[in-house]
This record gives sequence, structure tokens and C-alpha cells, in this order.
Amino acid sequence: MKKTAKHKLALEIIERLKKEYPDAGCTLDYNQAWKLLVSVRLAAQCTDARVNVVVQGLYEKFPDVGALAAAKVEEIEEIVKPCGLGHSKARDISACMKILKEKYDGNVPDDFDALLSLPGVGRKSANLIMGDVFGKPAIVTDTHCIRLVNRMGLVDGMKEPKKVEMELWKIIPPEEGSDFCHRLVYHGREVCTARTKPYCDKCCLNDICGQVGVK
Repeated sequence: MKKTAKHKLALEIIERLKKEYPDAGCTLDYNQAWKLLVSVRLAAQCTDARVNVVVQGLYEKFPDVGALAAAKVEEIEEIVKPCGLGHSKARDISACMKILKEKYDGNVPDDFDALLSLPGVGRKSANLIMGDVFGKPAIVTDTHCIRLVNRMGLVDGMKEPKKVEMELWKIIPPEEGSDFCHRLVYHGREVCTARTKPYCDKCCLNDICGQVGVK
């Protein structure tokens, strides 16, 4: 499939998913940028639903960046361990909050490279924050995104997140990227599933999908 054909396919997929999931957004609960930074670190190998429950206890005890920066790693770990990988996540959150406090006056930087320099923040997390918090162009290549864009034929057999991201930048309009990726999460959970066969018969993309039914 030529790039121009992929671009047309991408635009059609974007429009159909908009109609199917008009209100799709981030499934992590947050009301401040630093809280999304914490939640996205906890979400590694953990469900968003569990993270949303666990962080309630974390914020009750440590209600702001300063409090979390001053907390002992062990105290953070005790609360976040239900999310798995408790020690490494607690260590990263502690280090990250200290940097926010000392270098950015408690604020989350709105620069992609600055975000990447924070402990525990990779491209996926940085893109999520750039798109959701700051409204800037972003493509979040999580497991749903990677699985779906391969099945749809938007990328060809790519599994490495950064490579998928770079390919999608070529065909997804910048202003659509963030919402498109959120809609892929909804679609991946409800229709184009990973642990069962995808429900192609009820998929809004079944007549244009490049790899219908392929696992």
C-alpha cells in the first residue's frame, strides 16, 4: 500500500472512530498535570482502573508535589504496590517530584525533551502529557495502538513503539493524533481485542481494515 493510500485510509479510520467514540479521552483520572505524570508511571503493566483507585490513597496522604517530593520512597511504595513493580515506580515518582519542585517550581514542563528527561518518563508518557495536558500534537503508542494500527494496515508488521510512532506521524494529521490514540484504546478494549478473537462482525472498520481477523 502506497503512502498516499495509507494516508487516505488513516483519515477514513479517524472519521469513523470519531463517530463511534465521540467522547473518548484519557482513562486515567487526574485534575492536575503532576497527577497524570504519577498515574502514567503507575499504569505500566497495570490497568488504568486500578491506578485510579490506588492514587486516591496516595493523594490523601501526599496532596501536592512538595509533599510527594518530601515523602520517603518506602512510604510511597507501601501505597502504590498494588499497581505492581512498587519499588521502581515509587523510586521514579519520588525522583520525578523532587525535580519538578527544584527545577520547575512544582510545575510539569510543556517541552517534550524536558519530559523525557524525567525519571520513569518515556515517549509514550511524554506524548500523553503533551496531548492531554498541553493540547499539543501527540501520538501515544501503547499496546492497543500498536496492535490496532498493524491490523488495520496503517503500519506493516511494526512492534517497536518509537518506530510505530514515527510511521504514524507521516499519515495522521498532528491535531488528530492524541484523540485518535484514545479512541484506539476504547476500540481495542471493546472490539479489536487482544485476548480473544477481534469482534470483526461488529467493527465499524470491517470493510476497510487492512488485516481483518488477523491476530
